[in-house]
Amino acid sequence: MKLIAACDKNWAIGKDGRLLVSIPSDMKRFKEYTTGNVIVAGRKTVETFPGGQALPDRVNIILTKDPRYNLKGVRIAYSLEEVQEMAKEYEGKDIYVVGGASVYEQMLKLCDTAIITKIDYEYSADAFFPNLDENDEWEKVYESEEQTYFNIEYRFEEYRRKC
Repeated sequence: MKLIAACDKNWAIGKDGRLLVSIPSDMKRFKEYTTGNVIVAGRKTVETFPGGQALPDRVNIILTKDPRYNLKGVRIAYSLEEVQEMAKEYEGKDIYVVGGASVYEQMLKLCDTAIITKIDYEYSADAFFPNLDENDEWEKVYESEEQTYFNIEYRFEEYRRKC
């Protein structure tokens, strides 16, 4: 499984249930990676998707503790074990963990790759991605040239779990 996120300098990913910033090339990259594959998201994250609906052209697995939660076009998992069992059904497809913070934290140990858009700014935030630079189990294996969207500077990075 893989993690995919946009983070600021402090690994912040959101505030008040929203992304910190929307960068078109990051959104395009997210779509390119996840379309035709499987995404794993928490309920609150799905509620931030357009119209609060499942993302099209992907298998949407939603991790929630709410037994009453129901949304058209998604598969519901109530535990990490259920996510793992469901993931086995999609052999040959990539599985992307897409947030939020608690889902990233829970799923980190099950993933081997992290696809990160690192924004060169410190935002006021209340949701964070695990800091892979301070985690001895992970190493950065790729970093793009710096890119700019208006006054926002960012890089595309990739981390891999060390063997």
